[in-house]
Amino acid sequence: MATYCLTVARLQEVNHEVYNFLASAGAKYGVGFWKPGSGIIHQIILENYAYPGVMLIGTDSHTPNGGGLGAICIGVGGADAVDVMAGIPWELKCPKVIGVKLTGSLSGWTSPKDVILKVAGILTVKGGTGAIVEYHGPGVDSISCTGMATICNMGAEIGATTSVFPYNHRMRTYLEKTGRGQISALADQYSDLLVPDKGCEYDQVIELNLDELKPHINGPFTPDLAHPVADVGAVAEKNGWPLEVKVGLIGSCTNSSYEDMGRAASVAKQALDKGLKCKAEFTVTPGSEQIRATIERDGYSKVLGDVGGVVLANACGPCIGQWDRRDVKKGEKNTIVTSFNRNFTARNDANPATHAFVTSPEIVTALAIAGTLNFNPETDYLTAPNGEKFKLDPPNGDELPARDFDPGQDTYQHPPADGTSLKVDVSPQSNRLQLLEPFDKWSGKDLEDLRVLIKVKGKCTTDHISAAGPWLKFRGHLDNISNNMLIGAVNSENDAVNKIKNYLTGEYGGVPDVARHYKANGVSWVVVGDDNYGEGSSREHAALEPRHLGGRAIIVKSFARIHETNLKKQGLLPLTFTNPSDYDKIRPDDKISIKGLETFAPGKPLTAVVKHGDGSTETLELNHSFNETQIEWFQAGSALNRMKQLQH
Repeated sequence: MATYCLTVARLQEVNHEVYNFLASAGAKYGVGFWKPGSGIIHQIILENYAYPGVMLIGTDSHTPNGGGLGAICIGVGGADAVDVMAGIPWELKCPKVIGVKLTGSLSGWTSPKDVILKVAGILTVKGGTGAIVEYHGPGVDSISCTGMATICNMGAEIGATTSVFPYNHRMRTYLEKTGRGQISALADQYSDLLVPDKGCEYDQVIELNLDELKPHINGPFTPDLAHPVADVGAVAEKNGWPLEVKVGLIGSCTNSSYEDMGRAASVAKQALDKGLKCKAEFTVTPGSEQIRATIERDGYSKVLGDVGGVVLANACGPCIGQWDRRDVKKGEKNTIVTSFNRNFTARNDANPATHAFVTSPEIVTALAIAGTLNFNPETDYLTAPNGEKFKLDPPNGDELPARDFDPGQDTYQHPPADGTSLKVDVSPQSNRLQLLEPFDKWSGKDLEDLRVLIKVKGKCTTDHISAAGPWLKFRGHLDNISNNMLIGAVNSENDAVNKIKNYLTGEYGGVPDVARHYKANGVSWVVVGDDNYGEGSSREHAALEPRHLGGRAIIVKSFARIHETNLKKQGLLPLTFTNPSDYDKIRPDDKISIKGLETFAPGKPLTAVVKHGDGSTETLELNHSFNETQIEWFQAGSALNRMKQLQH
């Protein structure tokens, strides 16, 4: 409890300016505000707002967490949310539907997390792009409501538009336990509409027998590199991954339910009973104030603390890089295991040498106790201080608290009846908040001689484009946060990070620095990228920053869905090579002209005329997915600009 209070007090101190802005803006426009310490938004949604059959959009890629309650919850960029709040129709390209048929039942060490870890291994980080994943089959009933939420949450890691489960008795019980019995009664009445239609067909079907599913651990560096826990030690040895587990971290929006914490505590209790504590450092992040208060009341927090855990604030915390890690130096090779959803390079602790693996909370706890990846709790023994060898029994935990949830501290601010007279102030001197200025309109002509700012090699997530961690304090200040633009991307010219050539000066510099220099000298630019560019978080800054610093187009082999839409919203051109091998034809010193914009139309490719430094040229075809409305965004300079035009 002391750790929790000190952490939230520190957050209040550091971020008071931002919290005051959010509270005052909410009050003015009639929107409630969940204060610091409330928890992670996806858990708040599950506990308070989601219900079977609702369609909800949220400005985070893990919004699909609500699919655990039979809701269609889709992650979008902030500009899409503006459309909805302004009463403008929100559109989405009609998705395909991937069916995952579940048979058998979960038991033993296998958890709901293992379902999505297995599916991620099958589909990869882009296999769900453009699709909704619909779970069905008799195995569904063996999974708790919050377990279903965990599976849907991490659907973002396969690129899925969203994921959803059919309504069942597990959802009904959860609704009743969270004070929404009237909704569960209504859902019961219309339950035939909240399950798959008889005879429905899927674009693709995956079948999983839960009786045969084994505990998994995915990583490092990508959430789709799947290994059974029984095999990961040998794989790590073969690949030179550090076997020693330095830190185990449980919680985050993926796995922070009452059941998750109970199963982790049951593993910890067995170790404590034998006199063992964690060999690795161990952190616990409750997903909400309600969960924190309830696990403290029911003794889980004490058990997790006694085994060596430290309870952090009810927040994303280390999952998004807000972790003041001090046990290793930057660049020091090490291994951590988490129950988070993402493990991209440097995401958790800003250390690119950290090998992060994702697994279930109970496996994290077991590995933190053992202190090594080379430990399979199903078969391997631990040694007590007295020399006794013992095996951990499979974890157990109540799905929901027998004594109902303890709401904890009241952290919700209701909006006033009328806030129209209130003012939202943003200081011009602030380095945390900055009012946006409209982006410039399209000139009406083709884009000529755009410099290649950087040709990105390999995986480029939104973390690579706009890093999280300490940078998140600048989320409300576009110019300041733009200093992190593409600093994590690998430059194909030299395999270096944040080191590109400035072709106006001939010198090498950081990506944002060169972009600023080009912009100051009236030189527009493009980024060239690889497959699935922009996967990961829905981070809108990854689109705002290139636009702010003078970018005009992003040309890649393929895009992740949310990032492609975000780029369109900000007046940029997300384009794909018609022939993906044309990526290899682009050189760092090229100038690219984009032709065909005066007749820009849906389904009609554009042309890139590439001028090489040696004087030679070649012409490439570029595809796009713009519809007529989105073309109007580009022509107006951004979707917000277009909204303003329509007001007149």
